[in-house]
Amino acid sequence: MADKPRIKLPKEATKGEVIQIKTLVSHVMESGQRKDAQGKTIPRKIINKFACEFNGKPVFSCALEPAISANPYIQFDAKLDEAGTFKFSWTDDDGTVITTEEKIALKA
Repeated sequence: MADKPRIKLPKEATKGEVIQIKTLVSHVMESGQRKDAQGKTIPRKIINKFACEFNGKPVFSCALEPAISANPYIQFDAKLDEAGTFKFSWTDDDGTVITTEEKIALKA
């Protein structure tokens, strides 16, 4: 998880507009069902939760399971009523949390 998550959303929108948000985070998403060259099970290591907030209020969240591919891509829509900051967080099995923020402005 060395790379910064990628977020794509408009820099500005009009009040009441529904915007599309796209996220991608680098992660191996190891299911815990594969074996290494020595036949030992590779431990499970997945992102199990994704959440997005806007100005501290929940916008979207989901639980992720082992069947999700590496580098999970998530796309969703949000209605914008004010300018502010989106906060994105991905939580790993081991408790590691990756976060990033993106600001959006209202068009004049």
